[in-house]
Amino acid sequence: MSFAPGALEALLPLALAWAFDAIHRDWPTAWHPVAWLGRSASAIEARLFEESSSPGRQLAAGTILVVLVVGLAVLVVAGLRKLMPSGPAIVVFEAMVLASTSTVSGLLRAAERMRAALDAENMSAARFALRSLCSRDPSTLDSEALAAGAIESVAENASDSWVAPLFFYATFGLIGAVVYRAVNTLDAMYGYRGRMEYFGKPSARLDDVLNFVPARLTALLLLLASRSRKRGWRIFLRDRWKTASPNAGQPMAMMAGLLGIRLEKAGHYVLGDANRPVTSEQIGDACRLVQRAGAMAAGGALVFVGWTG
Repeated sequence: MSFAPGALEALLPLALAWAFDAIHRDWPTAWHPVAWLGRSASAIEARLFEESSSPGRQLAAGTILVVLVVGLAVLVVAGLRKLMPSGPAIVVFEAMVLASTSTVSGLLRAAERMRAALDAENMSAARFALRSLCSRDPSTLDSEALAAGAIESVAENASDSWVAPLFFYATFGLIGAVVYRAVNTLDAMYGYRGRMEYFGKPSARLDDVLNFVPARLTALLLLLASRSRKRGWRIFLRDRWKTASPNAGQPMAMMAGLLGIRLEKAGHYVLGDANRPVTSEQIGDACRLVQRAGAMAAGGALVFVGWTG
């Protein structure tokens, strides 16, 4: 295979970002670019959001929030890149920015903390660990529900935290990955029902659009990473539309089928069949599938970037 002219300029940051993710521990929150993005969004929200305003005004304000935050992220990254001296400095800069938009090792470490807490029968630690994986209230969940919540989050975030950023980097370059992470961060902050529902709808709907392909690609990669493909495919086809999100159910249903377990959020959805109880062991199985799928995603991105330049 011969690489396209200029491919090395995109390949090196991608390879370095993959290496950073594999060896680097969690970024200090104060220094993480996504944390800066969140603080910027909160500052803009304070000026735009009025709880007493009409749904239409809140939608308009939410749309302005998306434009301002995404625009700010793009301007900062593009501006800093222009200030970088040519050569290795640009490669390292792009690699660090890309690494800040995507992580699979951080996701797996969070799941490992949950697994270890359940193995130690430390329910307090397990409930605390779930908070770093998803926004679900863990206070009343038993060990099986906690394990199921962790597995659901590992499956969904394999797309949000790894496959999607790589997909947008491979197809649109560094700015594509930055735009995706900005929109996904806004969705995580505001894309929920409640008092800010209409304010958060623009970011939530845009996030749905951006994740349409990556979520299905993640499900396919999980299928390829497993040996239980017939069962996984059957559950995927049957249950993938049972979640409120058009995308979250895609990798989650596939994971439920591949592991032969039932993943349930009471009052919202049931995915898969209860062929065996959900335990900490299945968290480890889910992490191994995500690890293999993540390696395939990174390898595929390298090949695509090398081919297209």
